[in-house]
Order: sequence, then structure tokens, then C-alpha cells
Amino acid sequence: MAFIQNVPFFSIILSMVSGIVSSVLKRNAARRVTLALATAVLILNSMLTVFIFRTGESYTYMMGHFPAPWGNEIRAGLLESVMACCFALIMLLSLLGGLHKVDLQINEHKQNLYFIMADLMLASLLALVYTNDSFTAYVFIEINTIAACALIMSRQNGHCLVAATKYMIMNLLASGLLLMALTFLYGLTGHLLMSNIRESVQALHESGQYNTALTVVVVLITVSLCIKSALFPFHEWLPDAYGYSTPASAAMLSSLISKSYLFLLIKIYYRVFGLEVVRMSGITNILFLFGALGMILGSVSAIRERDIRRMVAFSSVAQIGYIYMALGLGTKEGTAAAIFHMIVHAAAKSMLFLSSSGLIDVSGDIKQFRPLRGSGYRNIPAGVAFTVGALSMVGVPLMGGFLSKMYVASSALSIGGMKAVIVLAGLGISTILNTVYFLHTVISIYRPNKDAVPACEKPDTLSGIALWAMAAFNVLLGTFSVPLYNAIRTGLDMFA
Repeated sequence: MAFIQNVPFFSIILSMVSGIVSSVLKRNAARRVTLALATAVLILNSMLTVFIFRTGESYTYMMGHFPAPWGNEIRAGLLESVMACCFALIMLLSLLGGLHKVDLQINEHKQNLYFIMADLMLASLLALVYTNDSFTAYVFIEINTIAACALIMSRQNGHCLVAATKYMIMNLLASGLLLMALTFLYGLTGHLLMSNIRESVQALHESGQYNTALTVVVVLITVSLCIKSALFPFHEWLPDAYGYSTPASAAMLSSLISKSYLFLLIKIYYRVFGLEVVRMSGITNILFLFGALGMILGSVSAIRERDIRRMVAFSSVAQIGYIYMALGLGTKEGTAAAIFHMIVHAAAKSMLFLSSSGLIDVSGDIKQFRPLRGSGYRNIPAGVAFTVGALSMVGVPLMGGFLSKMYVASSALSIGGMKAVIVLAGLGISTILNTVYFLHTVISIYRPNKDAVPACEKPDTLSGIALWAMAAFNVLLGTFSVPLYNAIRTGLDMFA
């Protein structure tokens, strides 16, 4: 085995060790450790992506000296390494863009705890991407949940504590459903490793035995991960969690946490059950329906908002609806389109939360739209970044959001029927709604305001650099999308 093939294991272990080390460091040292970790993980996984692309094969990494079915495994392919790179890059830029608000909004003596949670969150994200063991996935889901909850309430005001409580209640319910499903699945197959479960599930499906039990397991796993990723109507925890937490927390939660659960769901569908079993359960039709509803109703809720950060949060409900609607098509093309939109949304939404915070900072720390008038001139990087993110989410040509919608539409047209009609109509309606609230906001931040409230603080230089980098990344996703989309399709072929 080549040394580079140890990267998934090293990335996860380094993240966990960094969390332990940060616990005995002061805030500045803990901050440097976390930023160095994200940078190292990005570089290592970029090297792994190049290696897998050249070899054209995925591989399994055995943990320790115990082979399957007793031991634990990591499985790495092109899709996994690409997602790991995206997660590491977005986390690095989110932290850089939100560090100044961490200093202002979190007690100095508790800031190292913030970076401990960020390290553990990165470890759990990477583990969910790379693991080939169902119970290991459950363990890291719990670590992910605890870290996310801590990041939400790190600001320690009333809004954040209520938001963290809502988040924890919904996620504990989802965790219970997931544990129940994995218990049933273990009882049916006698395995925890995904590849071994797949063999048993296929044998059960071909024999016609326990089809009802398999359907129950598929439904329980799907519902649990839908709750965690905030699919409509399980999204009630999302606006408060994203709208009131620190900008760095909101950027990471919206772009990374929900996407890790979506990616795990796709992995389970392909690697544990297979698309035939998933389609047999009928769950794809339900995902399609609620994805389409979320896509429309999330946008309607965003239009009604007068708080810019909560508007961006409700926009996430709509964008998650896009992803689930594409996944609900039940085809490999639909799944590839869903994954592409996951990456586009992660890149744009983290930038939107950070840039909206920058606009608020130069508008008297007021989140309503009227005081934000002219803020795009007072904080140029934030104004440009918000505009780029808004254009991507609306789906303007040459932006990633436009191409992801085109891929979703193309996937729907390839299967035809009523689903294709619903997809095309839904995309059209949702695009109009997206234009209404994002265009209104962009116009507001560039509208002159003679009565502008004095800025609470000057634009932060490091945040500006991070926002310029994020804007460039979003433009690259739109202009050089073909290599990424081809990598996703190739990775899906390796997935099972």
C-alpha cells in the first residue's frame, strides 16, 4: 500500500489529536492549531484526489490487524476525496472569515473550547465521508451533533441557547431512529461493515425474504438523516441555529454539517442497500415530494423575513429541497446532480453568512434591510461576496447554481414523465422566488442611504481576504464545472 493511501486515517486522527491538544492551549495557540489542521487536511486530501484520479481505482484501508467482518474499515474513492477537500477548504475559509467575531462574541477564556469543537467537527465530517462501517458512522454522527450544538450555543445569549436546545431535541430524536434502524439491520444481516451488509441485503432481496423489514430500515435511516439535514418539514430548528450563532458557526453549520448527513445518506443508499432496494421501498418518491415542497416553501419563508441572516437561513431550506428532489429521482444522474448542488450550495452559503455579517457590522449591527442600505459600499468585500453568492443561488449563467439546476433538469428529462414536469415547474417557480428575495437584498445593500447608521466597527482585513477567496471559489465552480461533475460521476461509479 502506498503511503498516500494512509491520508484518510491520518486526517481523522490528526483532527481528533488537535482537539485534545487544543484543550490545554490558550485561545491564540488553539486557533493556530485548528487553522493549521484544516490546511494540512486540505493539502493531504488534494494529494489523495490526484493519486486516485491517476490510478482510477478506489481502495479499502483496514484499521488495525482485524479483517472484515470483525475489523473496521475506511474506504476511499474519488468522490470521497473530493468531498473531503471541499469540506476542509470551506471550513478553513469559514474560520478565517469569522475569527474576528469569535474574538468579539465569545468569552476569551472559552475560545479554546470553540476550536476544540471545530477540530472534533472536522474529524467527524471526515469520518462520515470515509468510513465503511455503519456503527462507526453512528458514533461520529453523535460527535458531529455534540460539536454542532456547542458551536451554536458558544455565543451564550438567550437566542443561541434556545436554538441549541431545539437543535439537540430534534437531533436526539433522529439519532434514536438511526440507532434503531442500525440495530434492525444488524439483526437482519449480522454485519456492520457496509460492503458485507450489501451482500446480505442483496441476498435477502433476491430471495424475497424480509422485504418489509428492509423497507422499514430504509425508511428509518432516511427519516433520521432528513431530520438532521433539515429537509422540510423537519427544518424548524434551522433558522434559529443559523440566524443567531456566530458567523463562523453559521457558515460551517450550513455548508458542512447538513452536507455530511446528505453524503452519508447517499453512501448508505449506494453502498449498503443498492438503488434497486431503495426504489422498492418507495422512499425516493417521498423524498422527491418533500424536496419539491421545501424548495418552494423555503423560498416563500425567506421572502417574508426582514432579518438578513434568517433570510439566508430559510434559503438553505429551499436549497436542501433542491438536493432531495434530485436525489428523489432515483437515478445515478440525479444523484450526481444532487452532489454537485451540495458542493455549490456549501460554497455559496458559507460565503453568504460571512458576508451578511460583514454588512451588518458596518450598518450599526442591525440585521433589518433598511439600515443595510449602502453597506455594500462601506464593506466592499462583503458586498461583492454577497452578490456573487446571491447570483449563484438564483442560478445566473456562469455561476455554479445555474449549472447545478441544469444538471437537475437534465436528470429529470432523462426519465421523463410527471417527475420531469414537476422538476421543471419547481425549478422555474423557485428561481423566480429566489430572485425576489436575493435581488431585493442586493439592491438594498447598494442603494444610497443618507441616514446610514455609523458603522460599529471597521471591516476586518482577514475576513475580507477570506471573502475574496470564497468569491473566487464560487466563480471557479461555475466556469470550470465540467471536471468536477465528471469527477462526481466517476466517483459514483467507484462508490458501490
